[in-house]
Amino acid sequence: MDMVNGEMGSQQLLAQAHIWNHIFNFINSMCLKCAIQLGIPDTIHHHGQPMTLDALVSALQIHPSRAHCVDRLMRILVHSGFFEQKKLAPDGQAPPYGQSLQCAPFALSMLDPILINPWHGLSAWFHNHVDPTPFEMVQGMSFWRNAGQEPGLNRLFNDGMASDARLVASMVVNEHKGVFEGITSLVDVGGGTGTMAKAIANSFPHMECTIFDLPHVVANLEVSENVRCVPGDMFEAIPPADAIILKWILHDWSDEDAVKVLKRCREALGKGEGKKKKVIIIEMVMDNTKSDKEMVETQLFYDMLMMTVASGRERNEAEWAKLFVAAGFGDYKITLVLGLRSLIEVYPS
Repeated sequence: MDMVNGEMGSQQLLAQAHIWNHIFNFINSMCLKCAIQLGIPDTIHHHGQPMTLDALVSALQIHPSRAHCVDRLMRILVHSGFFEQKKLAPDGQAPPYGQSLQCAPFALSMLDPILINPWHGLSAWFHNHVDPTPFEMVQGMSFWRNAGQEPGLNRLFNDGMASDARLVASMVVNEHKGVFEGITSLVDVGGGTGTMAKAIANSFPHMECTIFDLPHVVANLEVSENVRCVPGDMFEAIPPADAIILKWILHDWSDEDAVKVLKRCREALGKGEGKKKKVIIIEMVMDNTKSDKEMVETQLFYDMLMMTVASGRERNEAEWAKLFVAAGFGDYKITLVLGLRSLIEVYPS
């Protein structure tokens, strides 16, 4: 009996630790946000090499009484994989830290109180049959309308999306140039500040690229010779082109709205031959059968984020295919080349 009770007690303690770990997961996020706001990633980057704790505290102009707290902050950031702790030369005194963080603007945008607060109302929203999202229940308007009225939120969100687009654009134009073969014109729908369109235009000077987004987003954007900005609403009409690119757009919307956008894309493509006319979609393709638990968990996180903020969802291949058929497309091709996300090429029927 004592052994049985001992085993049950051990299991309960393990279960308690598991629950505690999830309860306090927000500490990882808040420590990451703190590091970015203190300027730790930029400070190490500009230093050009790993920094000792003493040097980091000095560069950040932290009061000496807080130095031991910076040590504790860095300890959890290293444990979480945001920074690396490296061995110091024999004459050194303190552990040096190297930078591995590359998406600071995105982190700040996702961890802003305006996107965190709706989660506190999630349970109330399940009993609410009026508001489409917890965000709208808390803020009194949709995220997109709010961003249009609040320049600070608009800037924060666009900076976050641009930081992600830089990585994705670099991979797409350098490693998957064949996707753009035969294309002479392209429209980046929901293109934000134009990071993706500008990267494509730089790599393919013959291509006319258009940044298409809401007026308050594209206002005052700088463009180059083969890049132009067009304000508009993707639910109403999209400028004509050989190809349309949708990066992280459709997951923001319900199936009904996603089909509307895809239909506008189909109209913008006009008539074409072969596979020169197409929609290029960069999105997640959910697959809960994957053995990579962390990948699956991240996709599930994003699905809940879309439900909470934007009334959208992440989709599996069958769900994507259903949208394509409903919008009047024929064939599609999914290439798993962007980590959590896929490159989806959709062709008119």
